[in-house]
Amino acid sequence: QVQPVESGGGLVQAGGSLRLSCAVSGRTFSLLTMSWFRQPPGKEREFVAAISRSGTNTVYADSVKGRFTISRDNAKNTVYLQLNSLKPEDTAVYYCASAYTSNRDGTPKTDRVEYDYWGQGTQVTVTS
Repeated sequence: QVQPVESGGGLVQAGGSLRLSCAVSGRTFSLLTMSWFRQPPGKEREFVAAISRSGTNTVYADSVKGRFTISRDNAKNTVYLQLNSLKPEDTAVYYCASAYTSNRDGTPKTDRVEYDYWGQGTQVTVTS
């Protein structure tokens, strides 16, 4: 029922920017906490950013604070991740994940086990 689909990945030089999008099917997008995780080659999947149902409460991994921004448009059933000042260590497959949440403005979770619905991922490659 909930099917996230990521887009917007690509190849970019260090210091450059990308904007990732995640479109979610269905009529319950406003009931979902949304998040982004990433998985570098040969490494475990790690938390990047998350946003509450209302869009007013966000949380970021320390490694991306000040560089990445998560946002959502509930009218478009879409969540975004703006990636600025990219570094080679940001290279990874980026995944969008969703979870039904009762609290509209609660602090989003950062543990991947909290999320039930995952996209296929989009590749981000940053060259030095």
